[in-house]
Amino acid sequence: MIKVKVPATTANMGPGFDSIGMALQIHNIVYAEEIPKGLEIIIQEGSKDIPTDENNLIYKTIEKFYKIIGKPVPGIRLIQQDHIPHTRGLGSSAACIVAGLHIANAMSHSFFSKEELVQIAAQIEGHPDNTTPAILGGMTIGAMDEKDMKYVKVPVAENITFAVMIPDFTLSTELAREVLPKEIPLEDGIFNSSRAALLAATMITGDVDNLPMAMQDKFHQPYREDLIPDMRAIMEESRNHGAKGVFLSGAGPSLIAVIKNVVAFRREMVEYLKTLDNNWQVQMIQADQIGARVWVDEELRF
Repeated sequence: MIKVKVPATTANMGPGFDSIGMALQIHNIVYAEEIPKGLEIIIQEGSKDIPTDENNLIYKTIEKFYKIIGKPVPGIRLIQQDHIPHTRGLGSSAACIVAGLHIANAMSHSFFSKEELVQIAAQIEGHPDNTTPAILGGMTIGAMDEKDMKYVKVPVAENITFAVMIPDFTLSTELAREVLPKEIPLEDGIFNSSRAALLAATMITGDVDNLPMAMQDKFHQPYREDLIPDMRAIMEESRNHGAKGVFLSGAGPSLIAVIKNVVAFRREMVEYLKTLDNNWQVQMIQADQIGARVWVDEELRF
C-alpha cells in the first residue's frame, strides 16, 4: 500500500504572480494500491464532485507519468481523503498532480528524485508556484521557460502565522485569468518586481514590518476584486486588526493575512466575517516546511 500526504499551497502571494508559492499545513491524503485490472476510486473525505473515473486528476497524472516512462498503467485502487478545499485558491489541483506523480513513481519503481518530480509537475501545471512548494515545502520562488524550471526554496520564519479566510463559493482559475490584462504598463512591472523581491527577503528574515509594502500588487489582485464580494473590505479590516500583510491566495477566492497576534486577530475577524455573506471561515495555519511525503508499506520513502 502506498500512502501520499500532500500540503495545500498558496500561490502568487501578492506581487509574485505565477512565481512565488508556499506550502500550508492543510493536507490531502491518498492511498493507492495495484489491483488485477481497471480503476477503483473511493472518496472517503472531500467534495462529492470529485470524479471517480478516468477524469480524476490524480489518475490522469498517473497516466501521464506512465506515458513518460513508456509503461502501461496497471490496475489501480485510489482512496482519497481531501482536506484542501476545492477551487478556493489553495492548490487543490496541484495537490492532485503531486499525489499522482508520487504514487506512479512508487508504484512503477521508477525512483525519480524529488528534483525530477518538481520539474515534471511544473511542466504539467504550466507554472511552478503551486506544485513546487507542494513537493518541497516552505516557500519557493520559481521561473520557467518551455524546457526548464529554476527555483529557490526558502524556509518560512517560524514567527509567522497565516490566517486563511475561506468563503463557501468557488472561483475557477480559468475565469480568474480571463479578467487579467494582456499587457501591463512599465511602471506596474517595476512596482511588482520590486515588491516581489522584497517579499522573498522578508519571508526569509521574518521582518514582518516590511510586509505592508511587500504584499502590494498591480498584476492580478486589482483585476480580480470584482469576482470576490467584499474582498477589499476584508483586506482593510484585516489590516485594522493587526495583519501585517493580506493577499489573494492563488486565483482566489480565499484570502490570507499574515499575523503575529493570533488570538486577537481570530476573535475580531470571526465576528466581522459573520456580518458578511458567503459564510467566510477563518483557519489559523503555519507553513508546511516539509512538503509531500510518501510511505510504501508504512515505510517513509520521501
